[in-house]
Amino acid sequence: MKHKITPNIMKTTVPLSLLFLGAILSSCGGKDEKAAQAAAAAGQPQAYPVFAVSTQQTTLDSDYPATIEGIQNIDIRPKIDGFIERILVDEGARVTVGQLLFTINNPQYEQAVRTAAAAISSAEADVSAAQLQVNKTKPLVDKDIISKYELESAQLTLQSKRAMLAQARATLANAKVNLSYTRVTSPVNGLVGSIPYRTGSLVSSNSAEPLTTVSNTAKVYAYFSLNEKQILDFSNKYAGKNLNEQMRNIPPVSLVLADGTVYAQNGKIESINGQINTATGSVSLRATFPNPTSILKSGGSASVRIPQNVKDVILIPQKSTTDLQGKKFVYVLGDSAKVINTPVEVMQNTKGKFYVVTKGIKAGDKIVLEGFQSLRDGTKIKPEEKNTDSVYAEIKK
Repeated sequence: MKHKITPNIMKTTVPLSLLFLGAILSSCGGKDEKAAQAAAAAGQPQAYPVFAVSTQQTTLDSDYPATIEGIQNIDIRPKIDGFIERILVDEGARVTVGQLLFTINNPQYEQAVRTAAAAISSAEADVSAAQLQVNKTKPLVDKDIISKYELESAQLTLQSKRAMLAQARATLANAKVNLSYTRVTSPVNGLVGSIPYRTGSLVSSNSAEPLTTVSNTAKVYAYFSLNEKQILDFSNKYAGKNLNEQMRNIPPVSLVLADGTVYAQNGKIESINGQINTATGSVSLRATFPNPTSILKSGGSASVRIPQNVKDVILIPQKSTTDLQGKKFVYVLGDSAKVINTPVEVMQNTKGKFYVVTKGIKAGDKIVLEGFQSLRDGTKIKPEEKNTDSVYAEIKK
């Protein structure tokens, strides 16, 4: 019984072992095949977007911090001592030439006018009496009834009285001028600034602060500065035999407000200081802007934006560059689809998200557009050409 069972057991055991071994070998073979495929894929060039650079015509903007001032900023100060009786305007109000702003209470000036007027009446009476004396004396002298001395004396008295009348009239005019100083009016059209005083405050011509300031902001001045190098570059950009001719050739400038928006009205550079400030090494310039809506306030801050038209320049996206030790590099597509890490020089001014290249590449060169963080010099790539116009489309927006 035992002798018959043993062979059967042996026959079934051997094939199962062989099957198990075959399964192991088959599994190992699949893994090797996948690894081989991954290795083959790793050896292929990676795809990168590239585009051909070309010359462009565009406008570059340079921004310079500026301070805004009205074309007239007039401090309103009292010319006499006294107490503020009335304040007839509020801060920020628009006023016109001659409009009453303040009244100052000082009764002595009214009294001086009354006194001077009374003195004139007295002087006029004296002149009349002296004239009457001359009229009475002259016929008597003509008839030799009295001597000529009497007539000369009467005429001198009349002359003296007339001089006293003229002095009294001058005193009255002066008193009226002083009285007019109690009414403070606006010398220009403009906007009222802060008013530090209140009704009842004692003021004088020696007060530290003015009563207020009136700013004529129908036009405003934007003052900004350029350093010595910038002013030389600035002068070389525009045609003209002298500074005045060059200023006429400067295109209209714009104003960037504190919130980053561009002011609706363009302005014009009208003045360049002829001297360099030795303390700052800069030159002051003045641009004038119309201000019909009074949105620009005296004392405000903004930036003057000066455009520069450039032709036949190469622009590259900023995202296509890398920085290394203060220099900029681009990956240029070379022979055999290998990239060359190439240094480029760019202008300080940028056009949006583009650099203006002055040296390093030329029109027609193809550069890697983006996504090259792991790329190395001399690496072979699979270039995917992008349309040049689509790359530069953002410049023309």
